[in-house]
Amino acid sequence: MSSASVPVPAGSGKAKRQTTFNEGTGKLAAILLSPTLIVLALVVVYPIISALRESLYTSGQKVDADGFVIEGSQFVGLENYTAIFSGETGDKFWNAFYNTTFFTITCVALETVLGVAMALVMHKAFKGRGIVRASILVPWAIPTVVSALLWKWIFQADGAANALLGQQILWSTEGWQSVLSVIIADTWKTAPFIGLLVLAGLQTIPGDVYEAAKVDGATPFQTFLRITLPLVKPALLVAVLFRILDTLRIFDLPYVLVGPNKNSVETLSMLAYREASSTRYGPAAAYATILFLYVAVVAFVFVKLLGADVLGDAVQKKKSNGKRRKVGVR
Repeated sequence: MSSASVPVPAGSGKAKRQTTFNEGTGKLAAILLSPTLIVLALVVVYPIISALRESLYTSGQKVDADGFVIEGSQFVGLENYTAIFSGETGDKFWNAFYNTTFFTITCVALETVLGVAMALVMHKAFKGRGIVRASILVPWAIPTVVSALLWKWIFQADGAANALLGQQILWSTEGWQSVLSVIIADTWKTAPFIGLLVLAGLQTIPGDVYEAAKVDGATPFQTFLRITLPLVKPALLVAVLFRILDTLRIFDLPYVLVGPNKNSVETLSMLAYREASSTRYGPAAAYATILFLYVAVVAFVFVKLLGADVLGDAVQKKKSNGKRRKVGVR
């Protein structure tokens, strides 16, 4: 029995020493964590607050009701947000919203299937497994811009893709071909990420479990469905969550591979960048804020519905320990 669960008599010096120890530990933890918290406040909290503030203003030259030209930032409230959902701007927004959602669902689904298959291959014991693992992880190690340039060379008019297909397809023009090129390039780039995390989950499964399944006469498919998949579910859900959040913010791959101002592949991040590059910082901040809320809602729903263990069991263990301490004190 731990010392925390033993009832302590009133007025005992031991209770005071235990309280002092806990308070000292809390102060030490606060001191050690303060540099990290300060950095997070500077690189995360401050930009978010600045973007929210900027989305309520409009900049540049503007003519007032008396015909005078007004320069600088002007407070417009929610005008930047309401303008997003109306007229031609609304059509561009919903097109970018659809493209962002479509890329997220399609790419993450393909990456999950291929990533799990890669993990199963890398987990097998065979000669040359190290070379196979290294070759599978190479695409993920390549920077996204470099990967986009590589695939742009493959998908150009006289590139390897057209030579392999025996057709002359203009992959960087408007249409299904540009969408397909982005899906192929993104899946090739990031499927190894899911494979790496799933491989880590596979290596934690004891071999005795598979041996027991063989003794019971389970087929390979039944073993995968009843044993492998449930046991790697925590790692797989975390990997899928990270990929969803990353794909929702996709920008550099379609921008470099296909190019800007292409309705077929324009995403919310690209739309915000276009507004910012035109010095319309207020609407750009409004787009960025909406994208931030979209990502936050998707992450919350994913964790609540599927139970992705992002923080691990530390929170649950802390609550359980707290309940046991209260029972011991009583």
